[in-house]
Amino acid sequence: MLLVNLRQILPRCDAMSMLKETFIAMRDLPRLREISAILIRHGLGEFAQRLNLPKAMEKAGEWLHMPLPNAADYLDTPVRLRRALEDLGPTFIKLGQILATRADVFAADWITEFERLQSNAPALPEQAVQQLLQATLGCDPESVFSFFDPQAIGSASIAQVHYARLHDGTEVAIKLRRPNIVEKIEADLRILGYLAALIEQEFPEARRYQPCLIVKQFARALRRELNLAVEARNMERFAKNFANEPHIVVPQVFWQHTQQNLNVQTFIHGIPANRLDSVDLAGLDRKLLAKRAADAILKMILVDGYFHADPHPGNVFFLPDNRVVFVDFGMVGRLSPPRREELADLLAAFAQRSERAVFDVLINWTQDSEVDEVRLNEDIAEFLFQYDQIQLKDLNLSQLIHDIMALMRDHAIVLPADLAMLFKALITLEGLVRQLDPSFQMVNHLTPFVRKVVAERYQPKELWRKGKAGLAELASVLGDVPHDMLQLAKEIRRGKFRIDLDLKRLDHFGQQLDKSANRLTMGIVTGCLIIGSSIVMTVDAGPMLFGLPLFGFLGFLVAFANSLWLMWSIWRSSKHF
Repeated sequence: MLLVNLRQILPRCDAMSMLKETFIAMRDLPRLREISAILIRHGLGEFAQRLNLPKAMEKAGEWLHMPLPNAADYLDTPVRLRRALEDLGPTFIKLGQILATRADVFAADWITEFERLQSNAPALPEQAVQQLLQATLGCDPESVFSFFDPQAIGSASIAQVHYARLHDGTEVAIKLRRPNIVEKIEADLRILGYLAALIEQEFPEARRYQPCLIVKQFARALRRELNLAVEARNMERFAKNFANEPHIVVPQVFWQHTQQNLNVQTFIHGIPANRLDSVDLAGLDRKLLAKRAADAILKMILVDGYFHADPHPGNVFFLPDNRVVFVDFGMVGRLSPPRREELADLLAAFAQRSERAVFDVLINWTQDSEVDEVRLNEDIAEFLFQYDQIQLKDLNLSQLIHDIMALMRDHAIVLPADLAMLFKALITLEGLVRQLDPSFQMVNHLTPFVRKVVAERYQPKELWRKGKAGLAELASVLGDVPHDMLQLAKEIRRGKFRIDLDLKRLDHFGQQLDKSANRLTMGIVTGCLIIGSSIVMTVDAGPMLFGLPLFGFLGFLVAFANSLWLMWSIWRSSKHF
């Protein structure tokens, strides 16, 4: 059953192409069985059943001689799913944290639970840390560090952090990747691709959210996070962007010791942003810190187009002279220039209460989704009316983003992945600065950046750049027209001209058609049995049973069994759709 389902869904999902050999080799069956057992234990059996996982796990249990678990959990579904993700391990915890950015897909109660997911993990034993560090460096750690503390100062599911000193006395933080974590995550990513394809097949309401694409983007981001050298390059990029701003600090990377499973950087003796009492004792200016942190993130987003995607208090520290330090650059976001312009257009349209401008931006984000434009226009008008009497200085940016997300969710508009991460970063940032300064108005700091982006769009230099790029593109298209027309004429002459139609879900429709045909055939056979048995009942000849003709009685019995099967089959299919 597992292999049949896999062959049916592989052609439909680009993220599944790599699974064709690996999954059929059955090397992931133990992990898949574990996932199914955890889902069932947390009361998500119906979800597993709709994915045909219990049948697959039944076979896996026979092969592995493992019993299937029984469990029931009557908590709310978001809570059950959050607990299941925690039990499933680092890959699924990271997935849940990514899903926490998708307020355009999930309601508030789901987002709240996803945000509660933490990547905490028990630290490795000190002896294992020493052995791992030596294997990673390829030499004795004492030849690199004059001091190394094997007791972790921070431990997460992917890596843990240790304090050390170089021989020149420089204090460094060592981020060390856990052993064998890559193999486990790769197996989980293969399974997630398989599950995403099954979700697209079995949950019609989920197809518009493109689960396969989400998993593909998530896999790419997680593989980058696994490579600690990528994080180091991110740090250098941010340090370069803030080279002329002494009040924003990014730790220095020591490349001579940094590699894909080891990141050595400057140790920060700062005050965590969530230790407000320590901030006050150090005599730091909370309002100035809030302003500098907000301006730094807004510069990342709207000026540099490259931003820290998780600026929560644990990733922000404060130093003397009211300096702000950002750490942990494993999760970053990027905004292309066109996307930054769209974001600026949306904020400017809201400030001007322009229904048409807001509508144009949201329609650009719909991608291939079908949207009721009349109803969307009406809802945008109602949305803007709610904010009509609110002064810009009194606007709560987080609430505005949540309302925009709710509007998009109501119209099944899926937010592009880069913007989903951006909105999450803005919400996290506003929470951070409001802790420092409850009177802080994020919109007041956001407005100058938006105006700058809009103004730069009409600078002669930018207009010339866009015009030159447009002319070059037009010349390229016009230059290709003769060749394309010649190729088209040749294909028509050879009888090879064709039109490819991408009819989504056609294979699923064929399966449903086969099932319907089978039921129709069974219904006809049942009707014939009833008619034939009725005729036989009128004949007194032949063997008898309970005073009735035996063959007529058996015909009615088979017809009754067929009727029960038909009713059960129809009822079961109605539960799936």
